[in-house]
Amino acid sequence: MRIVDLLKPEAIKLNQSLSDKSEAIEKLIELHASVGNISDIDSFRKEILKREELSSTAVGNGIAIPHAKSEAVASPGLAAITAPNGVDYGAPDGKPSDILFMIAAPLDGDLHLEVLSRLMTLLMDENLRDALKKSNTPEEFLSAIDKAESERFDEPKPEPKKDGYRVLAVTACPTGIAHTYMAAEALEKAGREMGYPLKAETNGSAGAKNVLTAEEIASCDGIIVAADKTVEMSRFDGKPVLSVSVSDGINKPKELIEKIVNGSVAVYHHSGTKATVETGQNESFGRKLYKHLMNGVSHMLPFVVAGGIFIALGFLIDTIAGVDPQTAGSAFGTVTPIASWFKNIGNFAFSFMIPVLAGFIAMSIADRPGFLVGIVGGILATNGATFMDPAAASTIPSGFLGALLAGFAAGYLMLCVERLCDKLPRALEGIKPVLIYPLAGLAIVGVMMCAVNPFMGMINSGLNDGLMWLSERHLDILLGAIVAGMMAIDMGGPFNKAAYVFGSTVMLGQASSMADPNVAYTVMAAVMIGGMVPPIAIALSTTFFKNRWTAEERKNGVVNYIMGLSFITEGAIPYAASYPLAVIPSCIVGSAVAGAFSVIFKCTLMAPHGGIFVFAVVGNWYWYLLALAVGSVVGMLMLALLKKKAKA
Repeated sequence: MRIVDLLKPEAIKLNQSLSDKSEAIEKLIELHASVGNISDIDSFRKEILKREELSSTAVGNGIAIPHAKSEAVASPGLAAITAPNGVDYGAPDGKPSDILFMIAAPLDGDLHLEVLSRLMTLLMDENLRDALKKSNTPEEFLSAIDKAESERFDEPKPEPKKDGYRVLAVTACPTGIAHTYMAAEALEKAGREMGYPLKAETNGSAGAKNVLTAEEIASCDGIIVAADKTVEMSRFDGKPVLSVSVSDGINKPKELIEKIVNGSVAVYHHSGTKATVETGQNESFGRKLYKHLMNGVSHMLPFVVAGGIFIALGFLIDTIAGVDPQTAGSAFGTVTPIASWFKNIGNFAFSFMIPVLAGFIAMSIADRPGFLVGIVGGILATNGATFMDPAAASTIPSGFLGALLAGFAAGYLMLCVERLCDKLPRALEGIKPVLIYPLAGLAIVGVMMCAVNPFMGMINSGLNDGLMWLSERHLDILLGAIVAGMMAIDMGGPFNKAAYVFGSTVMLGQASSMADPNVAYTVMAAVMIGGMVPPIAIALSTTFFKNRWTAEERKNGVVNYIMGLSFITEGAIPYAASYPLAVIPSCIVGSAVAGAFSVIFKCTLMAPHGGIFVFAVVGNWYWYLLALAVGSVVGMLMLALLKKKAKA
């Protein structure tokens, strides 16, 4: 569907003066309403604002494209505004937005994604942006779009050379929306200007588009892979491949094309399931690790977000139903049938979180044979199996840190297995992926994790003894800071589990050395607040220090407010896995500060879980909220110091 078919002259306002983002949104909604695109302004506004809460829809270069799917859309359409002085719309490049389009799409289909990708492709052209800003009438505005749309989409593309395109490209970003199409358009435009017709495949959120054919790949001089996530590479075996970030595809298209044309790019080899580059490797080992990690994190995120919200709903439903958290204890969130349904479904989703992280890291490294070793390694990390206790009946899990080890180590070990198997007779080629690789992988990961997990148990025992030593000497403030800080170290591993088990057993009166019950309840309060701080600190950072995070990270950061308040520390795991040297120390310090203040304020807790939903049984809850706020802000500020600005 053409842009000019969706945009009516009456839905265009030029040379507007906008005070802020809210005013821009309201004017665009009013334009939609004025031409009959929406039937319920309030309902549509709610969906637009919900999308903006995830991350700003400003994409840079002065462009903002707010969009939403809503049942209030009577007719799909566009509205547009130009603002000569611009408006601060939270763009990733920090510049004001002076061209704003708003997409109104019905619930069925992916019209908003199609229109968004087409708009982004057109608006990459600086000449079009200038023409739109200089338009004095809606008709001039529409004429400029119509001309650009006809040139870009209606007229035939430059013919490739007889035996195919000289240069091909694949673009992809974690969200699969704006930057994917911006990079593709920048590369194709640069190719036309340089006289080297280029075809770019986009791996967007709605799937791969403009897919490269086998004939085109066979006849090209080389392929540019501008991607921040894993793409299908086996088809490029034997061809020069230049692998760069998606931002380089946007900002350095001519430089990348010149490298392909000049023959200065290494040949890529994909033998069976392993990938190597012959010489002149252009991608650093550190960037490879980052891409492998991002592959795991991006696949893990849906389990974290959906599972965490379901668990929080379980707590909320029990709270509304009047369940006493103190009486329910660890069963809180599962007392009423509907709460039990939500919490158990959420727990099931959470149970896949760590294995999925490890599995897709290993798969990114070693392709399909790596998937088994990663998944099994992640499961062994979550249950703590050992040689002496393979059923993990009484051992301590190694958590997400163990899963990271399993994903990376098992993936690279599988590459070694694949190389060793190259020496086997060719007659065995067919059984490698279905028999040899799975058997070898399972043996490797089983031995590796059963060897690692006992050390986690020893760490846990030592930690528990140390905490008991502190409690016996009545070092309450120090104890509170330590148990709270431990909750943030590995978010499910031995440190976290040691602190939680210690706090809950003390609360339940199983520690004979703590005769005063208020002291026991104080320890449990410090434990829970320590688990609440990491997600909230990260959410605050993505809100107030946007330039430290990518658009995808900012979008998911909002959910961490819910997770933190619900005492779901795992919401911080994707960020801790991606930036451990910045996130983990910041969360530890923030949690420790919150734990210390919780003890100082004599806050108590008589329930082992629940977050904000059990505040009814928190002693001095108003001071508890203050301690939580202080610790979260401290964590946020430390993140601002330790975390570098995100790349565009």
